[in-house]
Amino acid sequence: MFISKRCHCSSKDCRCSLAGKETKKLSQDLALLSAQSRLEILFLLYQKNHCVCDLEKHTDLSQSLVSHHLADLTKADMVKKERQGKFIDYRLTPKGVRFLKALLTISGKEVKK
Repeated sequence: MFISKRCHCSSKDCRCSLAGKETKKLSQDLALLSAQSRLEILFLLYQKNHCVCDLEKHTDLSQSLVSHHLADLTKADMVKKERQGKFIDYRLTPKGVRFLKALLTISGKEVKK
């Protein structure tokens, strides 16, 4: 039996291209979270807001690497920064919270806030 691999959607209501865009964005977000150090940063920010120097102490990463990870997470809209005097505090965005909760649900783990 021959199975056609061609999409038979009508062009008016075809959502195949949208699915491709959505899966690409999701793939990028998941790739971003594949680094253990970024996940550590997200878990720390889930507990409370932190500045770079606090994250550096908690993770044993260099200041430049923490800043690099935070820039990537900010670009992906998972983390937001806010100036507090001479420090910049980082916190999770609603998207970051959703991703972290989804990962915890999938893994069967629970992190208390």
